[in-house]
Amino acid sequence: MSFLQAILLGVVQGLTEFIPVSSTAHLLIAQRLLGLPASDAMFSFLVLVQWGTLIALFAYYWRDFWNILLALLKIRRGTPFLPDAKLGLYILLATVPALAAGYLLKDAVKALFTAPLLEAGIRLLTAAALLALAEWLGRRARALEGMTGLDALLIGLFQAVAVFPGASRSGVTISGGMLRGFDRPAAARFAFLMSAPVLLAAGAYQTLDVLKMPGLIDFIPSLEFGMAASAVVGWLAIRWLVAYLNRHSLWVFSAYCALIGTACLAAYFWL
Repeated sequence: MSFLQAILLGVVQGLTEFIPVSSTAHLLIAQRLLGLPASDAMFSFLVLVQWGTLIALFAYYWRDFWNILLALLKIRRGTPFLPDAKLGLYILLATVPALAAGYLLKDAVKALFTAPLLEAGIRLLTAAALLALAEWLGRRARALEGMTGLDALLIGLFQAVAVFPGASRSGVTISGGMLRGFDRPAAARFAFLMSAPVLLAAGAYQTLDVLKMPGLIDFIPSLEFGMAASAVVGWLAIRWLVAYLNRHSLWVFSAYCALIGTACLAAYFWL
């Protein structure tokens, strides 16, 4: 993999990780267009490049994460939880289904990367359907302060779907939040905050595999370029989407996922 290919994949990762159009599906498409083979090294790169978007996430929401950490440290028996402490506990609760699914299904998920266009098409169409349902059925009347443990767990189950390649993590979790009645900005904020532990766990787990790879020295420079690109573009993508959701719906993303997903399936079966 050349430095330019790594940078292009990093840009794709950063642009699509938080915008609800499926980063993995677009990485699989980019992998095919760039002529890069499906291999263990490529699978590791596609997972590890997420470290860049994790850096972007912490850079954008650093104040939220800091306040949550301080509030969790102040928990004492017999005293009411601070709002940020509740939010932190809900994030941890929502993380459990995705971590369990990622651990139990890791081999099946890895195998799906051998047919990138097929898997990307299926998951993009799934994301399109979920985004459409969220806009159609979501009441969009609740703020994040009204979240309950049940809300967090159910949204976490949506996030578990995102362990499969091509499923948009932000798309399915924002959809889950809206289907629980939260407004778009609240659903997006919780979706982004709850993605941090899963991205961290996935990156840490895959890093252990990468450390065992032969030719690791040759692999690291490309990864660094990809991560840097994904961090910069990811921060810009979060900033744009947060502003966008204050005024606009998710219909355009649903239509986009449906269009690209259909194109992927057509390419897989007829090209």
